[in-house]
Amino acid sequence: MLVLVTGAAGFIGFHLSNRLLAEGHDVVGLDNLNDYYSVSLKKDRLAQLQDQDRFTFEQLSLEDRGAVEDLFKRYTFEAVVNLAAQAGVRYSLENPRAYISSNIDGFMNILESCRHASTPHLIYASSSSVYGMNTQMPFSVHDNVDHPVSLYAATKKSNELMAHTYSHLYGLPTTGLRFFTVYGPWGRPDMALFLFTRAMLEGKPIKVFNEGRMQRDFTYIDDIVEGITRLLAKPATPNGNWNSASPDPGSSSAPYRLFNIGNNQPVALMDFIGAIEEALGMEAEKELLPMQPGDVPATYANIDALSDYVDYRPGTPIRQGIGNFVDWYRSYFGH
Repeated sequence: MLVLVTGAAGFIGFHLSNRLLAEGHDVVGLDNLNDYYSVSLKKDRLAQLQDQDRFTFEQLSLEDRGAVEDLFKRYTFEAVVNLAAQAGVRYSLENPRAYISSNIDGFMNILESCRHASTPHLIYASSSSVYGMNTQMPFSVHDNVDHPVSLYAATKKSNELMAHTYSHLYGLPTTGLRFFTVYGPWGRPDMALFLFTRAMLEGKPIKVFNEGRMQRDFTYIDDIVEGITRLLAKPATPNGNWNSASPDPGSSSAPYRLFNIGNNQPVALMDFIGAIEEALGMEAEKELLPMQPGDVPATYANIDALSDYVDYRPGTPIRQGIGNFVDWYRSYFGH
């Protein structure tokens, strides 16, 4: 296939592009290389992709409507995986307009381009953050998610609603993926694993929010990529049992699907830190802090819908995944 991967220089986009190339697909990777975090890390990821024959890089922003329309005129994509977005819950408190521009306006340009090009399948990144104030665990795609607690989460919920509209009106098959705390080699520097590892190796204290009383469904990058590639081969279809009198939020009478991709095994934050300490062979100095605005105390993915649809359940053990990250980090930064 010829696949468009937006956010190809990002953490998940880089790993997905590598996997698709290894499977013999042609990949057009789009990224604007913004400076939300280290541009050099993004360029180093990109350099690995550009060493491969079937990869083509396009530097542009999703918000640039004309550039996105032109891209879809120059290529005929058999699938689009939209991973480009302004990420980060905490940053959305500081710079909310960046999220509207990238995650709403940018996604609108992708939807419109897919519609006019009759793209066979659009997969897009949602987030576990859409569950917001929900406390019933594990989180299920069949649950109502109308109470986000950050603007980032609200934009991701908006993407799901926008996608459903296009699936309903134009028959565009859309698959939304709610990722649960993705980690692994080449990960994002604003995420806990990267921040903790760097601080510990530099002899600095780590910031532990909610005094460590947090749980996360940490999901290893390879498990995320496996889920995406399986779903690429199986475009969203209407749910023949969908009932408008009792609507299921995770599917529709239109070709629209939502899936959680999580490890299905939440890990206490202190145990997560313990696994990093074990991998690094040192103890962390911990600065216990209160809960951050926009954060939630726990995430836990029900992945039955994913398992039923593509017969896959993520399962990389946390110590293995953290060990792989630490090995990469030491190699990359020379620690």
